[in-house]
Amino acid sequence: MMDEIKEVMKDNIQEMSSVEQIKSRVTSPRLLNEVKGIEPLSNNGRANQTIQSVSSDSRRVVPGSAFFAIPGNRTNGELYLQEALDRGAKVVVSESSNIDVPTGVTKIKVDNARKALARFSKHFYNSPDEAMSLIGITGTNGKTTVSSLTRHLLEEQGRPVGLIGTVQYNLGDRDVPSFKTTPEASDIYPMLKSMLAAGCRSAVMEVSSHGIHQHRVNGINLEIAAFMNLTRDHLDYHGSMEEYYREKRKLFNGTNGPLPKVAVINGDCPYGQRLMQELPPQVQILTFGFNENCQFRAKSLTLDSEGSKFVLESPSGSTVVVSPLIGRYNVSNVLAAFAIIHAMREDVSKAVQKLKKFQGVSGRMETIDKGQPYRVVVDYAHTPDALLNALEMLKECTKGKVRVVFGCGGDRDKGKRLEMTRVACAAADQIWATSDNPRTESIDSIFADMKKGVCKGSEVYFVEDRRRAIDLALEAADEDDCVLIAGKGHETYQEIQYTAIPFDDRAVAADLLVAKLYG
Repeated sequence: MMDEIKEVMKDNIQEMSSVEQIKSRVTSPRLLNEVKGIEPLSNNGRANQTIQSVSSDSRRVVPGSAFFAIPGNRTNGELYLQEALDRGAKVVVSESSNIDVPTGVTKIKVDNARKALARFSKHFYNSPDEAMSLIGITGTNGKTTVSSLTRHLLEEQGRPVGLIGTVQYNLGDRDVPSFKTTPEASDIYPMLKSMLAAGCRSAVMEVSSHGIHQHRVNGINLEIAAFMNLTRDHLDYHGSMEEYYREKRKLFNGTNGPLPKVAVINGDCPYGQRLMQELPPQVQILTFGFNENCQFRAKSLTLDSEGSKFVLESPSGSTVVVSPLIGRYNVSNVLAAFAIIHAMREDVSKAVQKLKKFQGVSGRMETIDKGQPYRVVVDYAHTPDALLNALEMLKECTKGKVRVVFGCGGDRDKGKRLEMTRVACAAADQIWATSDNPRTESIDSIFADMKKGVCKGSEVYFVEDRRRAIDLALEAADEDDCVLIAGKGHETYQEIQYTAIPFDDRAVAADLLVAKLYG
């Protein structure tokens, strides 16, 4: 079920490519040699092939495709070679020399199939990243809000701006549901090409650490790269905070590809401060934050339940900013967006005015209002730092108690589970711990890790069923309280035993509220 949902989303990208009839004629002995940064280790097959598409997914191969057999953590693309051949693949690229292909199919061995996919995809789609101003945003928290806000601030009448991110892909003339924060290179480049065709001169994309490590953005040309922050997440994948940081740094120091012209960096984050010291001198640095050394900083900050107000100090001077986004950490997000606007040589004063009309991001501090006398907020916060920021922000603008529903994902970093619970105990008045994408791990195992973080005196309830946990939290809420439902945000499913079970925190909360108020 989970794979089926993602495939429906991916099919939109494939249809987009076929509609544009993107084709490229190449000569197989030079298939990868002509692409900068690729060194084929061996090559055999027909002298000439006409490549109609590029794919690393055998299910999306069409006649005349180049199929890249990518090795992964759970499986290997070579296991699906026969399906790719049956569907008409004419070129096969892999890291192995022990694969057999029929006569008429070109086989190419490379040292790194993922890097080859990225470099060749860029070449195949005629380097659309070179023809636009591309902004890449990375960091543990804030990527989605800042990318969406930046797009909003850059867009003008008749001038669309593209977006590749966690919630959706905006292609200039249409929106496509997102199936991955940073998709494969064979999806990124046709999306960028489609944006160009729709009139986009610039685009914003979220860049995940997985995307960097797996070479999905290898060789991509970013005019601006923004670093939001770095806090604990994905350590099941990266192993340590140091390795996590090193992956993020690749986007800024030329390891991943061309150096960005400008690096926009969070000057309040210790890792951001370190990054500034480790960048090549030819990269211009713009900093944002609250400390006095930041070029874009907020002073005289006022926070309430309607948003925030502060004085922006920047290279353009001082101005009063009124933001509809609530919370201190959203002020940091706004500062990042303003710094990016400045780096794009756009008018920050116009951006300050446009900010007032920003409607927020789906599943990010999204209020569910059915007329109840207390506030209900759904947020994507699924890391200790994000949960702490969300709870502290809500406490600042809540007269009554702050109650929270949250969980921890299965088959992921177990070490952060007790930290999440500690944060909840420290910042919330009442807590319901529940399921959140348990995947293949038992809820008892997840709860056992979470319980290690329970603080003495805290009111914590462990409830396996997420809907029931939300119901109990809403039932306990009094007038002027706030209920935060954290962890899933915009997601519309739970992952359980390789199956996607429909579940939307926003819809569930809304249904329960209506039943309580009017049922």
